[in-house]
Amino acid sequence: MGRRAQVRGRSGRGTAIARWWRGHQPPRRQSWWAAGALLAVVAGAVTWALWPDPEPEPRARQYREVTACLLTDDQGVTGAEAAVVWAGMQDASLRTRAKVQFLQVDGAQTIDNARTYLGSLVQNRCDLVLAVGTAPVGAVRENAARFPSARFVTVGSGAPAANVSVVMETTPEAVRAQVDRIVTEAVGQDSDR
Repeated sequence: MGRRAQVRGRSGRGTAIARWWRGHQPPRRQSWWAAGALLAVVAGAVTWALWPDPEPEPRARQYREVTACLLTDDQGVTGAEAAVVWAGMQDASLRTRAKVQFLQVDGAQTIDNARTYLGSLVQNRCDLVLAVGTAPVGAVRENAARFPSARFVTVGSGAPAANVSVVMETTPEAVRAQVDRIVTEAVGQDSDR
């Protein structure tokens, strides 16, 4: 009986260990979920590491070192005449990559007030200054000689001079086309420098 008790004792102890082990072992279903999650994490990390770089972001438009500036009355580029001139300048900019900008005369719409804005454009190194509106055109007419190295274009009125051209077209389409041509020619001249 002693031997039988020993065998029983061992088997009793072995059974208790096996029951304990089964109770502390994760169920098979949980093991598969854990293995699947680990595999998904590893696959995601490998995919991310080996994924090709995206196309580079488009860069900002590269402009040439030529600027055409428009001086307008207090309506800015929303005025009927100025809108047509601005459209012609933008057409030329798209084709030539010249910078275009505008400045409107604020406050009193007088030649004296517009003269200050005209001087600003010349000092800011505008290669070509276009003027539209009574006060801006008058400021160019009276002050163009003070800036002999600057080139000016008046639209709608004015008198040609050594550094002043005049656009006297009758239709908006013709004005737009002539402004486009003048800016394009000015850019071409500056690119040869």
